[in-house]
Formats: sequence, structure tokens, C-alpha cells
Amino acid sequence: MILLRSLLYFTFLVISTTLFGLTLATLGWLLPFSGRSRIANLWSLTNLKLQKFICNLDYQVTGLENIPPGNAIVLSKHQSAWETIAFRCILPPEQTWVLKQELMWIPIFGWALAAAEPIAINRKAGRRAAHQIIKQGRRRLELGRTVVVFPEGTRVAPGTRKKYGIGGALLAEKTGYPVVPIAHNAGVFWRRRGLKKFPGIIQVVIGPLIETKGLSAIEINRRAEQWIEATVSTLPQHHTV
Repeated sequence: MILLRSLLYFTFLVISTTLFGLTLATLGWLLPFSGRSRIANLWSLTNLKLQKFICNLDYQVTGLENIPPGNAIVLSKHQSAWETIAFRCILPPEQTWVLKQELMWIPIFGWALAAAEPIAINRKAGRRAAHQIIKQGRRRLELGRTVVVFPEGTRVAPGTRKKYGIGGALLAEKTGYPVVPIAHNAGVFWRRRGLKKFPGIIQVVIGPLIETKGLSAIEINRRAEQWIEATVSTLPQHHTV
């Protein structure tokens, strides 16, 4: 039954992504960024509701009060595709995501991403990628957007971790904008390479704001990583089905 429900949801995910993606890729460019953001956020909301209805997969957020009234840099754990959908609803509406440039080459989906004005980097570019994050990230922050970074760079299975990249922390050091760390256990219910979506409640914890002025990128990264990994370790690591 779980597999059947997961396949049904996957079908709706493809349909919704195609419809919203084509809308963004064509009509979206006629709208201001706020209008494009509303379309992307509606796609997110649609899929969160479908997940709950079809897969009985819901989520709970703790720490929303830690999101500052102004814009900030989000450093988050990355376990599955779930957070790439849900964060559009959970976080402030106007967002810029740091992502791998290969995603921009996917038909329809990549075209829609372009309308959302991400920072698309070559992860093998090293210093050039970091410079790109700083330059474009500063511009997006000054426009009032929240910059979302997954410092591990790729999805990591629950119970494991990868080295945190320095790009998001460098952006915080150079601009002085605060960092919002986020921990969650989405990978327990939506595995990074699995089709099944297990029923349950994903826990998302938004941590205390890290004020970055006067801190080095290394120290910013260390504080964010320590809080994220310590918090993830306290969340359920197994689904009940």
C-alpha cells in the first residue's frame, strides 16, 4: 500500500511540476519576482497537501519565531527532496537557492528554476563557486530575499554527515547578514534514493539566529554545523511503519 500511494503521489508531483513549471517558464517572466515566488510557493503548498492526503506524510515546525523580520542566510541539513519542496512554504516567500548548475539543464523544471533566479554553481569550481555565491548572494540579500544553502552540497542519508562547504558561511562573513540554521529528519520518511514515502510527521527545527558580524566564515560554519548535527541527532531516526 505504501508503494502504491507513493507511486500515485509521484504521478501528481510530475503533473504539478510540469504545470507550475511551464507557467513559471513562460508567463512567469512577465511578473515581478514576488509574483514568480507566489507561483513557486503555491506549487510547494499543493505538494505538501498531496503528500498529506495521499501518503499520510505531514510535518511539524518548531522555532518559527527564530526567523528574523529581515532577510537572512539559511544553512540547512539536506536529507531528501522533501525540504526542497517544503521550504518554499516554511520560509519567507521571496527566496534564492544555491544549487548545482546541472539542475538548470532539466527540461521544464530547469526553466522554472531560472525564473526563480537561483545561484547555480559548478560544485567543482572551488574558489570561483565561492566567489559566485558571495557576489550573487550579496545582491539577492540586498533585494530583500532569503538565501537558502545546503552546506553539505548533496542529500545525506539519516545518521550520516558530510563535510560542510564554506560558501554559505563566507557569504555571511562578507555581508554580515545573520544565519538561520535548520535541522530536520525528512530523510527518515522520504529517502534520498527511494521511491517510497513513509507515513508520519517530519520534524523541522529552526534554530536560534547566529549573528555573524565579527565572526570568521570558519566559526560561522562551525556554530551552524554543531547546532544542526546535534539537533538532528535528537530527532526520530526511524519511521513506525
